[in-house]
Amino acid sequence: MFIKRINVTVDGDSCKYALLSKDGDVIIGGAFSIHSAVILPSFLFTEKPEPLICYSLNLRELRFAQTMIFVIEEINRSSSLLPNVSIGYRIYDNCGSRFLSMRAAMALMNGQELRADGACSGKAAVQAIIGESESTPTIVLAKTTGPFKIPIISHAATCECLSSRKEFPSFFRTIASDYYQSTALAQLVKHFGWTWVGAVNSDSDYGNNGMAIFLEAAKEEGICVEYSEKFDRSETTKLMKVVDTIRKGTAKVVILFVAHIEMNILIEQLILKNVTGLQFIGVEVWITAVNLITPTSYSVLGGSLGLDVGKANIEGFADYVLKDFWETAIPCFLTGGNISQDENTCSRYKDLLPFQNFNEDISELRYANGIYSAIYAVAHSLHSLLRCTENQRCNKDKIIQPWQVSEALKKVNFTTKSGEQVWFDSTGATSAKYDVVNWQLGVNGEVQFKQVGYYDASMPPGEQIVLTTKNIVWAGGKTEKPRSVCSESCPPGTRKAVQKGRPVCCYDCVPCAEGEISNMTDSNNCEQCPGEYWPNAERDKCVLKVIEFLSVTEVMGIVLLLFSLFGAGLTILVAILFLINKDTPIVRANNSELSFLLLFSLALCFLCSLTFIGRPSEWSCMLRHTAFGITFVLCISCVLGKTIVVLMAFRATLPGSNVMKWFGPPQQRLSVFAFTLIQVIICVLWLTISAPLPYKNMKYYKEKIILECSLGSSIGFWAVLGYIGFLALLCFVLAFLARKLPDNFNEAKFIIFSMLIFCAVWITFIPAYISSPGKFTVAVEIFAILASSFGLLFCIFTPKCYIILLKPELNTKKHVMGKMASKSL
Repeated sequence: MFIKRINVTVDGDSCKYALLSKDGDVIIGGAFSIHSAVILPSFLFTEKPEPLICYSLNLRELRFAQTMIFVIEEINRSSSLLPNVSIGYRIYDNCGSRFLSMRAAMALMNGQELRADGACSGKAAVQAIIGESESTPTIVLAKTTGPFKIPIISHAATCECLSSRKEFPSFFRTIASDYYQSTALAQLVKHFGWTWVGAVNSDSDYGNNGMAIFLEAAKEEGICVEYSEKFDRSETTKLMKVVDTIRKGTAKVVILFVAHIEMNILIEQLILKNVTGLQFIGVEVWITAVNLITPTSYSVLGGSLGLDVGKANIEGFADYVLKDFWETAIPCFLTGGNISQDENTCSRYKDLLPFQNFNEDISELRYANGIYSAIYAVAHSLHSLLRCTENQRCNKDKIIQPWQVSEALKKVNFTTKSGEQVWFDSTGATSAKYDVVNWQLGVNGEVQFKQVGYYDASMPPGEQIVLTTKNIVWAGGKTEKPRSVCSESCPPGTRKAVQKGRPVCCYDCVPCAEGEISNMTDSNNCEQCPGEYWPNAERDKCVLKVIEFLSVTEVMGIVLLLFSLFGAGLTILVAILFLINKDTPIVRANNSELSFLLLFSLALCFLCSLTFIGRPSEWSCMLRHTAFGITFVLCISCVLGKTIVVLMAFRATLPGSNVMKWFGPPQQRLSVFAFTLIQVIICVLWLTISAPLPYKNMKYYKEKIILECSLGSSIGFWAVLGYIGFLALLCFVLAFLARKLPDNFNEAKFIIFSMLIFCAVWITFIPAYISSPGKFTVAVEIFAILASSFGLLFCIFTPKCYIILLKPELNTKKHVMGKMASKSL
């Protein structure tokens, strides 16, 4: 970057303001900041102010002015576009000053400009104005010329605020507005997965509007901004604050929506503070600015990504800036660089002299295509307004008003030599297309702006941005993409919980609640699993709940199964023993037929518990309760019959009693059948009205399903139990009444004990059954069946087996009847 100082007279009496000019039939104005800084004099208003001093030549802006002249000369040589009309130009250097920008606008409107012959002209100067390169001075220019409807065509002013046709009806631009650039920046950041960024912008119309659009777009894309700072080129304090904020921030990616001049100032401070290793994302204003390349700047800006409007593609321009420009546009410069005219005239061009033989920057020049399109758009508008005919003649005498040019610009539609179609939309802008460029070092160590992708707003959503990630060099020259997040990603099985008082991108990872899953990274919410599903251990997917039932393969099921079989086997052994000794007095006492029937029913009681073990099915659910109810009633009926036999037998021994003929074996069998038939009827009604069926119980446990048999009709279930209880209670009462009968003959006391055990078991069963969850409910029921069955078996048959096996001498009629006989004496 070269820094020179020249004096520029700005007092109102002089008309020497155009840096470069040429007469023509029509004039196109130009406004560029060929110098980027100005020293303002003191305005004490006590004496005439000193002239403003411009310095710091901006080579890129000089190239814009050269491009404008080159295109005008190309059109003047054309035989098809404005064939007999010459185009002149008036190009002003605003030196980056709002004051000079306003002064240039007034000069272009009023015609106070330097003519080629040195005389001042008083007529309206221009048909259109090309410029400026920044949004804020462009706004000044557009507002100043707006009332006169002079069309302003900018090649680089991108502020979305300029899209207002109400406020800027005569403004056009050959570049898209910052709405698209800001949206593209947000999509670029989202594409790389960066959710935590810093943001810095120029405190100007360009920076403020562009950043506002970016922040809104970033919010929609789920990107959080750690800080958003702005500064002006003249505010050193704010600049230092911005640098300090960037240095202390935790965001590894920083969006710089900064104008060209502000970027120069900012990069100097970042170098001084040694702020390196950050991934900067830039805008088209500075991302390809050659003058930012210094021996130290790459340590800060190396690996930067940004949007670019594309390189210049103007045939012959590189050669033009070496020779023709100096010989035609600046006649006081000879090829050797000597000054041929008077010193006062040519001194204002001294700053340009070092670039007379330099064109190496042309290959990286941006925005020149926009100037090319803008001037051709004006030429096509004039071509239509001057009614140029097929015989290649235009009506040169026709007076063209600027507002007519503005209206004609709205209708232009043409294709440039490079194949680019040029037309203006309803906001006065062209279509949005950007290259994505990356700061890289070439083979020889020179900085290159390498294209790594593009953005096209005309494509469908999701296809607008295309990148070749493998070609990108990241900040610090690294090949691995940096991470910039406030919080690390939450893995599947967790959800994001925003930290209080912080942006939404700052969160804690909270495990999903019981019964919920998240199968995505960074899930905002966990989803409830469907009824029959439950989260796996990682809580990242729903799996079928474990179905639990009392299985024959588990320990508890095996134990109960063994006890059931043991009980049934023991009962069969007792029956065999009784069958072998069926003719002995101890077996024949109290009706041996009832004893065998009781043993049969006890065996069934033991075996019916097997229907409770295993996976419930429709048939097993109906069988288990009905079989249990009927077999137990059969068992209790036999015990009840034996108790009645004891009572009847005692009364039969009394003189004159014939009661046994009313309760002999047929009546005993009938009573057992009648008592059992009642239970059968209850069970049939239960199965008919509402039968027990398999039921998936998900109330006890959330993580598993209890497969059990529903009761169907609760009344039916409790009626079955109630009837069994009634018979057991009746049996207990009768046995209690028969407890004082002769000991050797009497079974009543053993029946009392068996009924006590039976009633105790089933009374405790009720609360245990209600309170036991899942398969334990079934286990409790099996336990009650086995306990009461073993109680009946042991209490009633153990004394008899004891006599048969261990005391056979007592198994005589004399012994059985002995005590009763002694008492009758």
